[in-house]
Amino acid sequence: MKKNKIFVACDSSNISRIKLIINKTKNSKIKIGYKFGLEFLNSKNGRNFISKLKNKIIFADLKLHDIPNTCASAVKAIKDLNVNYLTVHVSSGLNALKAVKKVSGKTKIAGVTILTSIDKNSLKEIGFTKNLKELVRHQAKLANKAKLDALVCSAQEVPIVKKVFKKEIITPGIRFNSETHDQKRILTPKKAYKNGSDWLVIGRPITKGNIKKNLNKLIDHLNQ
Repeated sequence: MKKNKIFVACDSSNISRIKLIINKTKNSKIKIGYKFGLEFLNSKNGRNFISKLKNKIIFADLKLHDIPNTCASAVKAIKDLNVNYLTVHVSSGLNALKAVKKVSGKTKIAGVTILTSIDKNSLKEIGFTKNLKELVRHQAKLANKAKLDALVCSAQEVPIVKKVFKKEIITPGIRFNSETHDQKRILTPKKAYKNGSDWLVIGRPITKGNIKKNLNKLIDHLNQ
């Protein structure tokens, strides 16, 4: 039976906290990777810690968003870490996406569409006139054109995205209940997999409180 796959969001700059999260999420029933965002990767000891992590699936959530040369240079700068996945904003443009993909080597490049913390009102505030789902679909097509390895989008949009992007789909904004925190476009783990997500990104619902208990709660939820 194919294992469900999740990235545990390690949103902290505290090394002891990260070690605890990794230790408490060892589990044979589910495939687990670890997502490190800007907070950890920009912290004093973060980079050094990741360089020493062995036999773990590492997702560097850098969300690069810059001119092509800068994006490509940033990817080269962390090549020594041998991360498995790395993110770049699709809105950086086709040339930047191609530049990143060209220098990525074995690292899978995941294109980030519209952040799950954004809703239609936020989109309007920024100045986008396209409908949110239309925009995500458009970005998925661009990621496909750039031959990216994966796409990051809300689980709500996976059915739309899968029509134009056939590779891995990673979905943040996963919640067991209606607690949104700072997310807007959320979905439960079971519904996210049903929609076609390959990887779920889960942070607070697992890392806040009793980590082992939370992980078992997730496994039970998926087996119901």
